[in-house]
This record gives sequence, structure tokens and C-alpha cells, in this order.
Amino acid sequence: MDRRINLRVAAGAPAATAHRPVALWAILVAYLQVGLTAFGWAILQKLKALVMDKRWLSEEEMNEGLALVQLYPGPIMVDFTAYVGYKLRGVPGAILATTGFILPSFVLMLALSALYFAAGSLPWVHPLFLGLEALVVGILFNVTLDMGAGAVKGRVEAGIALLAFAALLFKVNAVLLVLTALALGAWLIRPPAGARQPGKTAVLPPGRPVSRARWTATAVVIAAVLAVVALAWALHSDVGALGLALFKIGAVAFGNGMTIVPLIQADVVDTHHWLTLSQFADGLALGQITPGPFLITATFIGYKMGGVLGAALATFAIFSPSFAMTLVFTEVFGRLRDLRAVRGALAGVLASFVGMLAVVILQLGGVALVTPVALALAAAAFVAVRFFKLDILWVFAGGLAVWGGLLAVGLAG
Repeated sequence: MDRRINLRVAAGAPAATAHRPVALWAILVAYLQVGLTAFGWAILQKLKALVMDKRWLSEEEMNEGLALVQLYPGPIMVDFTAYVGYKLRGVPGAILATTGFILPSFVLMLALSALYFAAGSLPWVHPLFLGLEALVVGILFNVTLDMGAGAVKGRVEAGIALLAFAALLFKVNAVLLVLTALALGAWLIRPPAGARQPGKTAVLPPGRPVSRARWTATAVVIAAVLAVVALAWALHSDVGALGLALFKIGAVAFGNGMTIVPLIQADVVDTHHWLTLSQFADGLALGQITPGPFLITATFIGYKMGGVLGAALATFAIFSPSFAMTLVFTEVFGRLRDLRAVRGALAGVLASFVGMLAVVILQLGGVALVTPVALALAAAAFVAVRFFKLDILWVFAGGLAVWGGLLAVGLAG
């Protein structure tokens, strides 16, 4: 029996279907559990462990999925979730896996957003959140260094990062920057064809032809996304404009949640002034301390603009474009994964995000690090996550406890 299973996996069949299809309810429950319990940098490890522990996919298919979701826009962890669900049970599996992963953090962020905006006029709230914003700056600085080490590998990448930093600093359109970085990367950067990370198992060859039913279901998903885009446009309101902005960002921004932050800030804070920079920093902090995907900060922004319905539209807008792309790219990945221009474009855009994140740190630092104590708190957060490898949740909890104590005795100013 084991020999027959291995032969099927080698031929490109999903490991789970070597036994029997995974029940849709089992996919939903499993991802609800991950969405409730996974925080920070541990999220990807939990997503990988879920797949391997349940033997839903082979290691080759899992690695192929991780490589795939880096080749098109969207938050990597959400798109990897959709990929696994799609491999297991097609479009319904992808929808339930992604919904299960996002739903717990969406509900929690709704509650936190309601409390935040209801308590915003209380005199103790603003000083407390200044400490939270200082912690965000320290953590973002660590993220930027990590991204720089991985994305800025030569003079071309460094030049793209500096160009993005200067351009965003002078208010050049962030989406235009991403498209420019894509073009420069495809033109100037030429990674070796088929290059893969050391120690990774080689990906599987392309699988069998896709059924008409799967293409039809994918077309329905794309139509649904476009219908909501049309609805947002038809609203002719700030809520609709926010939805359109997040649809646009979700369709062009690569990487993890942190890399997409500069584009959201450019639209939400700098262009439309829907949030102040302090409110945006607070939304980022709440996104860090809730489980599940970091970009659930979109829910916070949407709630501020339009209550529960605004939050739902914003959340759908930021995640749905890349979800639809996942369904398509999962089937065409075999033709794209080794194209040097594709990998060069990806390298260029990731380098640009390093420069844009540096601008975010500079701007948030100007708002949050207004006292020596706040600067020290940001530095302590940086040291805690970079050198002591503490979980972000504990960094926020400990940092806020220290900051609250300093506020109580009048030493935080």
C-alpha cells in the first residue's frame, strides 16, 4: 500500500487524495484552530506543521506552494493557506481554509476596534498607545533589517531600495513604485533559472490537466471579486474609496504583511487622511497582538471608516485579489517557476519594499519616539526580538507593562 501511495505522489497527485479526500469541515476546523492560536512569526511554522502532521500534502507539494505564493502579489501566509485548501478540495477547500484562518482575527479585531474608537477620548488612552507605537517602531526596524539581508543581495537591489526610499519620501505614488521595481527587476536582475533555497526538496512536475469544473469555480470566484469591486465603486463614499484602494493594494503588493504596510499607509494616511499616523500605528499594533494574518489591520481601518460593514469590505478587499490569483497560479505554476524574468521581477519588488519600510519607520518614529523613554522602549523591543528571539506577543505584553508602570509613576514623559 505504501509503495502505491508514493508512486501516486511522485506522479503529481496530492498526498491527501492517495487515501481519501479530506472533509471540508475538517479543513475549516483545522484552520480555525490555527487562526485562533498562531501569532507573529510562528504563523508560517504552524501552517506548515498542520500540513505535514496531517499528511495532507507531500513535502514536495508544500515546498512548491511556498515557492508559488512568492511569485504573485498578496500576503504569503494567507495565499499559502488558500493553496493548501485548493490542492485538497478545489475552490471550496480554498474558501473554507482561508475563511477559517482569517475569521478569528477578524472577529477579535472588530471587538478591539470598537473598544479603541469608543475609548479614544479617555485621557489615559493616548499616553498608553504611545508606548504601543514605540514597540511597533522597534519591531518594524528588526523586520526591515531581516528583509534587507534577504532582498538586497547586490548593487542593483540596493539601488532599487534607495530609489524606493527616496521616491516614497517625496510622496511618489506607491503603486507606481511597485510597478517600476517590477520592471527594473525583470530587466536588470537575472537569478539562475530554477534556483531554489538550499536544503529544499525539488518541486514536483506539473500535475494533470485541470477539470472544467475547477476552472468554472475559479471563474465564479473572480466574478465575485469583480462584483464587490463594482459595488465599492458604486458606493461613491469614503468607505467605497477605501475598498477600491485596498483592492488595488491587494492586487499589486508582494510579500508578507509587513511589506504591504507602506502601500496602505501611503493611501490611508498620506493621500486620503482617513487615519492619523498615530491611529495607523495603533492599528498595526493591534494587528500584531491578534492571532492570524497581520494584515487584519485592514479590519481596523474599515471599522473606523464604516463600522462593521466597512470592516468587512476592507478585509475582503485586501485578501481577495491574491486569493483569486492563487487559484489560477496553482494551475500554471509549472510554466512560470523557472523564468528568470519572473524571479528578477520578484527580487526587484522585494528590494523596493525594504526602502519603503524604512520610510514607514522614519515617519512612525517621528510620531512615537518623542521622549527618551519611548526611544529606549523601541530599542528594547528591537533587542528582544532580534537577539533574544522573544515572541512578539510577549514583547508587547512586557513592553506595555513597563510603559504602564512608568506612566503610573510619571516617568514616561
